[in-house]
Amino acid sequence: MIYYLNIGSNLDDREGNLWAADLRLSLDLGLVTSRSSIVESKPWGFESDNGFLNMGIAVKSSYSPIEALNIIHDIEFELNQGHSHRDAEGNYVDRLVDIDIMAIDNLVINLPSLQVPHRHLPRRDFFLKPMAELDPEWTHPILHLTAQQMLEQLQETE
Repeated sequence: MIYYLNIGSNLDDREGNLWAADLRLSLDLGLVTSRSSIVESKPWGFESDNGFLNMGIAVKSSYSPIEALNIIHDIEFELNQGHSHRDAEGNYVDRLVDIDIMAIDNLVINLPSLQVPHRHLPRRDFFLKPMAELDPEWTHPILHLTAQQMLEQLQETE
């Protein structure tokens, strides 16, 4: 399976954090087959003075989606030195590393712990720009739009 992941960081050495996560994913999850450009974005879902750097990667892996999610959570926990990306009330906070599964091949998964494609994919340009670079032919299995088409729709509404 091909996992399309988005790595984000808005603390300390943001670019270094992206590459540290990339390395760990390549060691623990599977073969990184492509990487997007790094894009800068404002925090989404919370207020912060720290902007994000985001990078998309495609990883070829034989792990099941739940196994992959657990590996990703372990990597996030380790790289964030035990800190969560949410506060005690469940709100987003600044973080060294955040890794999201944007899509897995053309699968649709709707579990409490995992929604694929990512439920916010059509509304986050920092997901869509890397996704369009990683696989221009990938089509959202529910919306039947490419990442580029979703990005164009998002830009029209802003």
